[in-house]
Amino acid sequence: MAKTKWALDPAHSSVDFSVRHMMIANVKGSFNSFNAVIEADPADLTTASIEFTVDTSSVDTRNADRDAHLVSADFFDVENYPALTFKATTIEKTDEGEYKVTGDLTLRGVTKQETFDVTFEGQGKDPWGNEKVGFSANSTLNRSDYGLVWNAALETGGVLVGDKVKVNLQIQAAKAE
Repeated sequence: MAKTKWALDPAHSSVDFSVRHMMIANVKGSFNSFNAVIEADPADLTTASIEFTVDTSSVDTRNADRDAHLVSADFFDVENYPALTFKATTIEKTDEGEYKVTGDLTLRGVTKQETFDVTFEGQGKDPWGNEKVGFSANSTLNRSDYGLVWNAALETGGVLVGDKVKVNLQIQAAKAE
């Protein structure tokens, strides 16, 4: 199959993350507003063009006070940096339907190269005849690499917020007309 343009289906996609809290638990969150520009042959992603944008003000950890802190200058600073972006630069096939997608991730004005483990989950037609594809992607980012360094020391030792952030994307896209 040739490279095809795919339109993100936000109702069937998610951008989730988790981070250590108080060194004893993981706190999870999501971003509710995001978009992708994908041009790919689902059978071989090595030639794909992938760009992803996340509206950082759409962070949702199911706690309004925490979300307000996350959008503040202590973390995402959405007033000055309203989006996180990722643009793939190299895609390496590691196994059948498995890829390492490396690209430039920009957050808070800092751009670093990051790699995501991507799995092609499948392709098919929905009940209305629309061609759909699914992908999952995972990575672990170091938040301090992007200037997200706010923290608080704990009386018992350690810190309130871990440095490693686990990211998980579940993406469904429809063949663009």
